[in-house]
Amino acid sequence: MSEINLNAQSIDKALERMTSMEPYHCSPFDNPPQLKKKAGDLQKQLSTLTEVDGDRRVEILKELFGTYHHLAFPGDGFHCDYGFNIHFHGLAVINYNVIMLDTSPINIGAGAFIGPGVCLACSGHAIHPSQRSRVLTSAPITLEENVWLGANVTVVGGVTIGAGSVIGAGSVVTKDIPAGVIAAGVPCKVIREITDDDIFEDMN
Repeated sequence: MSEINLNAQSIDKALERMTSMEPYHCSPFDNPPQLKKKAGDLQKQLSTLTEVDGDRRVEILKELFGTYHHLAFPGDGFHCDYGFNIHFHGLAVINYNVIMLDTSPINIGAGAFIGPGVCLACSGHAIHPSQRSRVLTSAPITLEENVWLGANVTVVGGVTIGAGSVIGAGSVVTKDIPAGVIAAGVPCKVIREITDDDIFEDMN
């Protein structure tokens, strides 16, 4: 078998692993760098655009993301590893300097608000120091509909945040958060439910 076919086979195997909703671990070199190159090139193009380049911006975002809606607005300073593993399922407002390490799928529900400096990190490393430089870990991240992540929130791999929930600024989310709550802290914990008392009556 030729080297080209071997490379193609390796990439296909990596894509199957990376796009699965199952956690995995592998060598850091098992996810081929070719898969990052396209995303890197597209993000460099994005960084050169101005406000008048709206149509070209949409074209690039469609090519970058696995699932894209016209109403997804990545702010300046956005960075991702691969792009094809990021799926927007409706309106998503993304503020400045957001990072998505999409070694596994990141699913973002309609109505998401993602504050400045947020990091969605599917990837990690082996815990034991003897393996840390040799083992990459990864698990998917899911934001259900109408989730709001405050500024500088970090969400780690394997976490699902339930519909309508709010994560307070600076929180580190290491476990699933249920729907309809306010949660905050390091590690992030539920503070209380969101109720009708949170509605601004004069804005109805």
